[in-house]
Amino acid sequence: MSKKILLEYDHIEGISTLEVYRKNNGYKSLEKVLKTMKPEDVVEEVKKSGLRGRGGAGFPTGRKWSFIAKPEGVPRHLVCNADESEPGTFKDRYLMERIPHLLIEGMIVSSYALGAHTSYIYVRGEFYYIIKILQKAIKEAYTAGLLGKNILGSGYDLDLYVQPGAGAYICGEETALIESLEGKRGNPRIKPPFPAIAGLWGRPTVVNNVETIATVVPIISMGGEEYAKIGVGNSTGTKLISASGHINKPGVYEIDMGVPVEEFIYSDQYCGGIRNGKKMKAVVAGGSSVPILPAELILKTAKGTPRLMTYESLNEGGFATGTMLGSGGFIVMDEDTSIVKNLFTFARFYRHESCGQCSPCREGTGWMEKILYKFINGTATLEDIDLLWDIQSKIEGKTICPLGDAAAWPVASAIRHFRHEFEEYVKNPESIKDVKHYFRLNNLEQYA
Repeated sequence: MSKKILLEYDHIEGISTLEVYRKNNGYKSLEKVLKTMKPEDVVEEVKKSGLRGRGGAGFPTGRKWSFIAKPEGVPRHLVCNADESEPGTFKDRYLMERIPHLLIEGMIVSSYALGAHTSYIYVRGEFYYIIKILQKAIKEAYTAGLLGKNILGSGYDLDLYVQPGAGAYICGEETALIESLEGKRGNPRIKPPFPAIAGLWGRPTVVNNVETIATVVPIISMGGEEYAKIGVGNSTGTKLISASGHINKPGVYEIDMGVPVEEFIYSDQYCGGIRNGKKMKAVVAGGSSVPILPAELILKTAKGTPRLMTYESLNEGGFATGTMLGSGGFIVMDEDTSIVKNLFTFARFYRHESCGQCSPCREGTGWMEKILYKFINGTATLEDIDLLWDIQSKIEGKTICPLGDAAAWPVASAIRHFRHEFEEYVKNPESIKDVKHYFRLNNLEQYA
């Protein structure tokens, strides 16, 4: 059974309050850091832990921290990316709702390590109730001397602010988030320079995901080397997974990296199998932006080895036969699922959320949505399959930020693994049932 690290105390009543959080080892890591460790010591422990970014990219956190520039007299900033907008992902929301002080403690420890004295939590605008939870927790921390001037008598100062976003998925990209935080339209920036050199207001900035920052707390408590003993290879520690779809037990699960995918889906400890005794058809393993895999490839690699819940194992075979762990938005689809309809929903989302800055994404996402509509409306041709493939290939890798890739990868993988389903929609349009009902059910009256 996986050991809970982040969610060890999430079941305790009142854990969102400072009083209960401190009774359950809360702020012990902060006390340890401020009393016994230099900033560079904290960075070193995070490097030893092997912690990788939990927001989707999986870049080593300690290395990212070590890149931050330290020009004399120039302020530095830490920004927490809490703009969790990836369809299928809701684990950051759960963390902030249940244990807000874990994130705040992680922000203080991480800010200390980076030499930041003003830090921000940028929260998805739809999470209005969570913004209130965070603000209450921050107020408690200020009152207790855990934020503000001379924290715990250490001489270290930190001010922490919560900034609500305005509902734009694109602001989950770190440079678009920074633009929004500065009060501008959330358009991604061209890199370089990277935020570590010129980020918020042109100052050195690190942007980390909620889960990433929260994980710094147990790493300091148990030590980086001890944390690295959990997991497999370069996928160390535990990972929060948002499990949804056609499973018996949807929810947020904390797993040790390396749990077999089959165990995660079918064991009672986790998802509890496919609901209503159905067969599994496909899985989106890391949120809507990663390639979809059919059942046989999500359980085993093309080489026949068991697929594990790690960055490396899920990606084995590349995108030809693999996918990505991403943000951990694990969506399971049963045998009755229409891959084409599901893909239309994803395409509609990415068309709506494209900032429009890059022509391939701005034009391509809308074009893919229109073609997919033809399939589920019974008017597509076989040539439209190849046209979809051609369009996605002209988007991937040709945009300033990864939203173009996020829109292209689901289309490519759906055609690669489920081309027969697209062909069936073309050859037997009369088999497309209840299309108008589907449109109404999904608030698509303009198509009905």
